[in-house]
Amino acid sequence: MAPRDQSCGDGGEVDPEGGIEAPLLSSGSSFFQDPAHEDGDGDEEARRRRRRFLLAGRSQSNTTSQVALVGVGVCPIESLDYELIENEVFKQDWRARGRGHILRYVALKWALCFLVGVLSAAAGFVANLGVENVAGAKFVVTSNLMLAGRYGTAFAVFLVSNFALTMLATVLTVYVAPAAAGSGIPEVKAYLNGVDAPDIFSLKTLVVKIVGCIAAVSSSLHVGKAGPLVHTGACIASILGQGGSSKYHLTCKWLRYFKNDRDRRDLVTCGAGAGIAAAFRAPVGGVLFALEAVSSWWRSALLWRAFFTTAMVAVVLRALIDFCKSDKCGLFGKGGLIMFDVTSDYITYHLVDLPPVITLGVLGGVLGSLHNFFLDKLTFRKGQKYKLLLAAVVTICTSCCLFGLPWIASCKPCPSDTEEACPSIGRSGATYGRLVGMLIGSQSTLDHGLFAVLGSAALLGGSMRMTVSVCVVILELTNNLLMLPLVMLVLLISKTVADAFNANIYDLLVKLKGFPYLEGHVEPYMRQLSVSDVVTGPLQAFNGIEKVGHIVHVLRTTGHNGFPVVDEPPFSDSPVLFGLVLRAHLLVLLRKKDFIPNCSASALDASKQFLPHDFAKPGSGKHDRIEEIEFSAEELEMFVDLHPFTNTSPYTVVETMSLAKAHVLFREVGLRHLLVLPKSSKRAPVVGILTRHDFMPEHILGLHPFLFKTRWKKVRFGKSAFTNLVF
Repeated sequence: MAPRDQSCGDGGEVDPEGGIEAPLLSSGSSFFQDPAHEDGDGDEEARRRRRRFLLAGRSQSNTTSQVALVGVGVCPIESLDYELIENEVFKQDWRARGRGHILRYVALKWALCFLVGVLSAAAGFVANLGVENVAGAKFVVTSNLMLAGRYGTAFAVFLVSNFALTMLATVLTVYVAPAAAGSGIPEVKAYLNGVDAPDIFSLKTLVVKIVGCIAAVSSSLHVGKAGPLVHTGACIASILGQGGSSKYHLTCKWLRYFKNDRDRRDLVTCGAGAGIAAAFRAPVGGVLFALEAVSSWWRSALLWRAFFTTAMVAVVLRALIDFCKSDKCGLFGKGGLIMFDVTSDYITYHLVDLPPVITLGVLGGVLGSLHNFFLDKLTFRKGQKYKLLLAAVVTICTSCCLFGLPWIASCKPCPSDTEEACPSIGRSGATYGRLVGMLIGSQSTLDHGLFAVLGSAALLGGSMRMTVSVCVVILELTNNLLMLPLVMLVLLISKTVADAFNANIYDLLVKLKGFPYLEGHVEPYMRQLSVSDVVTGPLQAFNGIEKVGHIVHVLRTTGHNGFPVVDEPPFSDSPVLFGLVLRAHLLVLLRKKDFIPNCSASALDASKQFLPHDFAKPGSGKHDRIEEIEFSAEELEMFVDLHPFTNTSPYTVVETMSLAKAHVLFREVGLRHLLVLPKSSKRAPVVGILTRHDFMPEHILGLHPFLFKTRWKKVRFGKSAFTNLVF
């Protein structure tokens, strides 16, 4: 590492000898002597020795990409601070809190979960109602024209309406809120793993997501609302968890409790589960989806709040659907078209039915992995005009197929005992499962409709690799526990088969978008490396009392978000790591401009100069910039005491720790920075910092190309269940 000169008054550049390894010095070296006892030349020589002493490690920088594809645009990304910053201001704030503060904090958690559930249900209801009315009006006009024998006009109306709706959704997404593109689940999954990006949960994204979902689903495209509603629920949770807004004068003291990434993460997790509950009216399935598919950290307290949130979704949806049964919600409004108001008759199955069901699961796994393969190979990014052209071509082709293909098959009369209009659009089963049922149904006693449901489960298991959550969602939809063994069997088989070929669709999309996602398992080659093998530099460190000009220079010339704070003589007997200070906290100090004139310990009480909410985390994707702060020449020559604002208990590891073990610690605790300490006490007090980018395979294998030969079956099988179990 190559930090700058650590002397308190020197704000110079990094020493050109930064690549020199720090020498091992004995306790009798002049490095440890009191500088006050040295003459002028000795002073300069001591500073040079200290400089060499702290310049340890690699000079190579981490070149891992700091941007990712969010929606339809490339955005800079940041990591989230899930770690509690235990500095003096934080400790004073906690000591000042009484029972009333704790009760308000707990009450606020449950109140926000209640609001997330209610608003997510309302958003899902609006999306359902909008699609039912817009798509319903289109189908009514088209059907009337068809019954009148005006087939050409009917096709024109069908095509033009689909084209207009698709282009409305596309234009809004491309030009108004690019972060609203796609399902949004990869962004939610990355956020809950610790990756933040601008605008992924903004109010603009939320509005465009709802309107675009209504337009896209109404345009007869083969897209659903489950993914968008997951993103919608996460947006609602994130906006409610912003902790107030100075822009809109919502700055009550009790709102500041949630101005941290840890509580927002939990609330967004509840919002993601609420989205699934709103899409399928499956509250338990929503909780399990959040646990199985998107969440990277889980605990029992979060389980209760997530369940409470999804329960509120179910209650509110039920009330709204009952309200619409009085014909007050427009053209349809009864939940029959896309609210999945499914009923199931009593079913029976025998041992002879298992081979067809197993075949269904195997084929579902193969087809699901094939879908993921084509998605991985054919997805690419182009400009805005290309996206508009692509959307236009897709909607035209889809409309032609939907209108033209039914002419190939002959019509059949509706059953005479049908109590409602002959089912057509929106009532078809899962084509794949029904087709398999028709082909091998003679060897089974199962109904073709049951094959359709099992086929849906098989494809979901083969593509998304979810088992428990999909199983519960299907059971909550059909209201039939007798299907449980068959659904479980199909999901287990399809997931196992698909895992032998590639990763699940969400992991592939996260990788395609470039998010630095930390996997839950350790790559085998990480066990061959120690932490020191991947630490790169240069490392920028600050003194406990640092010159303002140097802090400004480092913040303007680097993108680091955490800096070690090292105390040196005369503030300590020897160089010692005091802690870690965040860029965001440094910006607060610089903006406040509460500087001291000389390099001496400040007698001011930081808790009286700063309030706890001064250091509160801004909303998702919002970050202060050093370029927005202006300094005079006199201010740049002053000093700032970093001790009260430094996290004195950061997580640390010894440089000899295996990279695999450090990876487990980093992910399980949810860290942003992990300090690397030397094995020898006679070296620099800190030799590097690990961030999530240091655990990325492209970085590790770039530093150590020989590891390509030792990756064993991970190259063939990808991130499969087999290697997860072995390693």
